[in-house]
Amino acid sequence: MNIGRINTFSVVKLVDFGAYLDGGELGEILLPSREVPQGCQAGDQLQAFLYNDSRDRLIATTKMPLAQVGDLAQLKVIDVNPVGAFLDWGLPKDLLVPKNEQLDPMHKGRSYLVYVALDTSKRRIFASTKLERFFSARQVDVQEGDLVDLVITERSEIGYKAVVNKVCFGLLYENDVYEHLEAGQQIRGYVKSLRPDGKIDLSLQKPGYDKVLEAKETIARVLEKNGGVLKVTDKSSPERIHGLFGCSKKTYKQAVGALYKARRVRIESDGLFLITGAD
Repeated sequence: MNIGRINTFSVVKLVDFGAYLDGGELGEILLPSREVPQGCQAGDQLQAFLYNDSRDRLIATTKMPLAQVGDLAQLKVIDVNPVGAFLDWGLPKDLLVPKNEQLDPMHKGRSYLVYVALDTSKRRIFASTKLERFFSARQVDVQEGDLVDLVITERSEIGYKAVVNKVCFGLLYENDVYEHLEAGQQIRGYVKSLRPDGKIDLSLQKPGYDKVLEAKETIARVLEKNGGVLKVTDKSSPERIHGLFGCSKKTYKQAVGALYKARRVRIESDGLFLITGAD
């Protein structure tokens, strides 16, 4: 069984105050009576989250937390004391960010991007804003062009730092981003390049000519939905082009050029026109 994660348990026995679940090496785990499903019987299988209650005992709950061990999440501070900051993660017992796990002092009422971790020696779940110590030395098995899951962690002078596949850091350069991104935002992107120093450069668009082929079909599809006419030109802003087609202005120009050569569009000074009946 994994502490701080959703597990599938077998019901061992029912008692007046709940049900005991088979926790394997962790022993029997109590699921309080208020959360025992109606009609539950010994031998049934059920999913529950395993965590520590207010007395630090392992307990199960069918309530789903806002984050599990191994997750990055934007969570709100609901209290601060000399021990640390306490976060609302959707469970009766708040999630602690110990004082020594705070990159900067945390304040009540504000939300922070945290990593949810497990102290295996004490079997306690905690959170940390010191993301570097969890991701900096780790490597992910990816290749250039791979589609990956990203969590934005912070903005820098040259772009956005992101965690790749919940494993390591990567970087989205400013000139590859055409939308506003925020810390904690989960998006999908691509591996643009693997640098000799082991770091990963990322992109929100497919690298290489694949992104042009994708943009070409997107432009044609958007044109069809708009009656074959769009008031967009090569003088339109990068933001407008990205908003319409989800690509950079450079990729847009390449894709429109390909459509023009294929005689699928007509380019005029006041916009782009779909040629009906074109292949």
